[in-house]
Amino acid sequence: MAKGGCGCCSCLCGCLFSCILSLIFQILFTLLVIVALVGFVFWLIFRPNEVKFHVTDASLTQFNFSTSDNTLHYNLALNISVRNPNRRIGIYYDSIEANAYYQGQRFDTETPAPFFQGHKNTSVLSPVFKGQQLVPLGTSEVSNFDSDKADGIFAITLRLNLRIRFKVGWFKVGHFKPKIKCDLNVPLKSNGTSSPATFQSTKCSFDF
Repeated sequence: MAKGGCGCCSCLCGCLFSCILSLIFQILFTLLVIVALVGFVFWLIFRPNEVKFHVTDASLTQFNFSTSDNTLHYNLALNISVRNPNRRIGIYYDSIEANAYYQGQRFDTETPAPFFQGHKNTSVLSPVFKGQQLVPLGTSEVSNFDSDKADGIFAITLRLNLRIRFKVGWFKVGHFKPKIKCDLNVPLKSNGTSSPATFQSTKCSFDF
């Protein structure tokens, strides 16, 4: 009789455990469905579109590399167009870090001021990279520099590291940290003249 009672108790405990697991699963499933529905409704109402980044102008008046001390002397001014195409979403740019690279080597960093961008609005960032920096270029990189110098056009990469929040109605959502990459071909201007080539407006992409 004692063994039979113990078996009944064990069966009851097993059923109770199964019921608890089933309840937990149902609650989690319901929460996932609610979150998915809220996200779908949010998308239907606000239809968020990707922010567009373009480098619309670039002025390079100095770009000299000294092989004796591996120092790059530079003066680069950029205009970056930032377009928010969304009708109901504003964007807080809490932090902006603009990094300039040549042949994979970062030679300067600028930090434009934070700002808020309203609905269907275009903002312009105008960082200026000017100074000198130690840039350890190898033999092949120096050869590439000489080739770029002869052509009068330098391949410079701009990378933007952002920290942003979205404003939807009265609510602020974030923080997000997108990265933007712009591959630029910039003609060198020297003594007020420039190479025969002109800078072409360049679309940037999200760098994942």
